[in-house]
Amino acid sequence: MKSASTASHRSSLVLSESRPDVRFLLLPLPDFTMLPFGGFLDKLRFSADDEDHSRQRYCEWKILGLTDSHIRSSSGVNISSDATVGQVDLTTFDYLVVFGSRTTEAAIGYAKEYGPTLRKAARCGLSLVCIDNASFLLAAAGLLKGYKVALHWRHIQEFRDAFPLIPVVSEQIYCFDRNRITCAGGATAIDMAVELLARHCGRQRALKGLADMLVDETRGHHHQLKSLDAEPNAGRHVTKAIALMRALMTEPLTIDDLAHRIGVGRRHLDRLFMVHCNLSAHDYWQKMRLEHLHWRVLNSNRPLSSLADEVGMSSTSRMSKLFCEHFGKTPAALRREVGLG
Repeated sequence: MKSASTASHRSSLVLSESRPDVRFLLLPLPDFTMLPFGGFLDKLRFSADDEDHSRQRYCEWKILGLTDSHIRSSSGVNISSDATVGQVDLTTFDYLVVFGSRTTEAAIGYAKEYGPTLRKAARCGLSLVCIDNASFLLAAAGLLKGYKVALHWRHIQEFRDAFPLIPVVSEQIYCFDRNRITCAGGATAIDMAVELLARHCGRQRALKGLADMLVDETRGHHHQLKSLDAEPNAGRHVTKAIALMRALMTEPLTIDDLAHRIGVGRRHLDRLFMVHCNLSAHDYWQKMRLEHLHWRVLNSNRPLSSLADEVGMSSTSRMSKLFCEHFGKTPAALRREVGLG
């Protein structure tokens, strides 16, 4: 005959296995990006079970949709939702994770459609997680007031222009600020998932499966992307100057202002840029602005006047002139060429 203590022990084991440590609702917006979605979901899968059986024992998730139709990714791959908003009890979940759309304009445009669900989740006590440009959606829905956000480097200046009262931590790839978590997107969704899981399941379980994902190590929130170091052997002053150029792209600052912030003279900074980049500091910054502008012209519907402000240029005509000199056509002509004009 089994003792009462043994029966009680087994009962507690069954109970603990039936209640995951943390539960997620995953909400991909239309035209979501597969990389952060797949990386985040696979990290949950590896940490959810003792073996590689994909059982949702220690963490649990459902893919949420506003309707029961398929959700199409930016690459054309369709996924199906596990449930619609009306079919889940929000109070039984801990996090609502929103995966951004292909463009920031689309993300902002979804505020009216998705805002009620996001606000209801917040009222039910769920922490809201924004991946990639989902921060634009939450900001437009009024759910990021008083919170700091981490963003993809391409979207930092655009976010500051659209939501100037919401502070951006441009030096972070993800940010935990109480019940709001923001992430730059891409592979950083894996790093953020590890940190999030560690808070509920312990670090050992959070790290489980990284080798299977061929990930050597996780990156902390202050990780500096080596791929952004356009001149990796340029030295401390040039590297710092380039980082400031990227962070202050919209500011009408001069190279003298930049040199003062770094603590060197303007002539010395220009000499360093000529040695390492074969361009003056001014020409390097202008080239950076124009290349960012080229990407924004092709990947946004914003008026050219707004894009001129975004890259710190005084007028649309001056921006178009410099753009044409660099790329051989005006921004308007480029948009017409690809069918965006």
